[in-house]
Amino acid sequence: MHWADFTAQRFKESGLDNLVSCSGITPSGEFHIGHLREILTAEMIHRSCIRLGLKSRYIFIVDSMDPLRRVYDFLSPEYQEYIGMPIAYIPAPDNQGIPGNRDISYAEYFLEPFLRALSSIGVFPEVIMNHETYESGKFAEEIDSVIKNKEGIRAIIEEISGRELSKDWFPYNPLGSDGSMDGVTVTGYEYPKVSWIDRFGVEGFSDIRKGEGKLPWRIDWAARWKIHGVTCEPAGKDHGAAGGSYDTGIPICELLGGKPPEKMVYEWIQMKGKGPMSSSSGLTIGPIEALEIIPPEIMRYTIARSKINRHIDFDTGETLIKIVDEYERIRDSISSDHETSRMKKNRDTSDGALRLSQIVPDIMPESSKIPFNHLSLLAQIKSDDRDIWSSLKNSGHLNDEPSEWLKDRLWRMKNWINGPHFPEKFKITVNEVISDEVLENFNSNQKEYLITLGRKLESCEWNNVDIVNVIKESLNESEINGKEGFTTIYLAILGKESGPRAASLILELGREHVCDLLSTMS
Repeated sequence: MHWADFTAQRFKESGLDNLVSCSGITPSGEFHIGHLREILTAEMIHRSCIRLGLKSRYIFIVDSMDPLRRVYDFLSPEYQEYIGMPIAYIPAPDNQGIPGNRDISYAEYFLEPFLRALSSIGVFPEVIMNHETYESGKFAEEIDSVIKNKEGIRAIIEEISGRELSKDWFPYNPLGSDGSMDGVTVTGYEYPKVSWIDRFGVEGFSDIRKGEGKLPWRIDWAARWKIHGVTCEPAGKDHGAAGGSYDTGIPICELLGGKPPEKMVYEWIQMKGKGPMSSSSGLTIGPIEALEIIPPEIMRYTIARSKINRHIDFDTGETLIKIVDEYERIRDSISSDHETSRMKKNRDTSDGALRLSQIVPDIMPESSKIPFNHLSLLAQIKSDDRDIWSSLKNSGHLNDEPSEWLKDRLWRMKNWINGPHFPEKFKITVNEVISDEVLENFNSNQKEYLITLGRKLESCEWNNVDIVNVIKESLNESEINGKEGFTTIYLAILGKESGPRAASLILELGREHVCDLLSTMS
């Protein structure tokens, strides 16, 4: 059973209904696809709950009340004056990183393209802006309870996290006279107002029923579990580690009279061979950039295929190709009555991953019979899209005009091929002539093989089956083995020792080009 289905089944057996799966993000700048693991984990569990007939919501909490913590590399120094202010209340940057766009907030500016990226992979959550929850007064009861239980919460955080809080620590951060939380000291509390003095010596009050301050992260997280009735929220291993935010959040939520979600911790997505994705380290690829090259169902499958407690090695080169190959193999496999119980269990799990990978739940793409590698081949050797569609029709992969889905896949494929993430070893450059260097390194058997192959290709039926047979016949008549034969073909046509399926390559290049190329051997 797939992990998302297993989780949903546990919820059903426990009698839980009105389930709320939750994820969230702080839109402080650029995102990376590591964020998608949390989001898709929660969304897939939500899908599985719906499939079981449970009442389920998927909410996405935007931490828009979080302060701007520093001036990031993509911002101008002018943002220094906004440090400590909630990102919902500061202006968005213009195209030069200058705070000038006041039509939308900083939070909205970075959030909107991310939500568009989510919609392209079939994720449509209920978006909750956290600053609006504060402004509406929904946090007021919890803030009041938190302040009244200040010492109990202090004890929870210190005991579980192992860190000592300062003597003047207060479980609520009010906004000072300049709108910043930095340098503000609480001087008292009488419902509904927290009194304070800021770094400028200005004294004032913050109304806890309004967006005039916020709870610290560990407490904010616990409070929102209660406010929104969250039953499932995956968290990265930084928050899920012993003594982390999850461990302190659970008893704090209980102290507030809420029922915390069951702890669920996921491993990070790692850049293969480089370590975990991190905005601070620069080891990132943004979801918008990624989805310009990766088919959306493959992006989902990358998450769905892996258990949540195992890290994901990812890159947009060879790893992507392997994942696509695996996806297509599972998609095209046929069950058998002779499967063992273990085989059936594995199939159930893989079928679940395939189902949860679809953009529209349970609906497979209509053009999915076109192999990824074949489309990659065509996109490199055909300059015009019309030639690609024609080739697909001739090969039987396409019966009618290309769908919007297929056009979209080709667009992403071309972005990938023409961008920095396409593996060098998979790039195809077709020779106009066989280079002198290659010719000099061919032995007599290889030359004879290519002469025979060229002669047979001149008269065979021009289809994949007959070309495969011609390759085999030419090998049988030669003094070289199969591996050497294919290497010889690739060196002659591409100038390197490997490439796509030889028959497909020859078919798509056309009889005239291939035969002219091989005729130089005579």
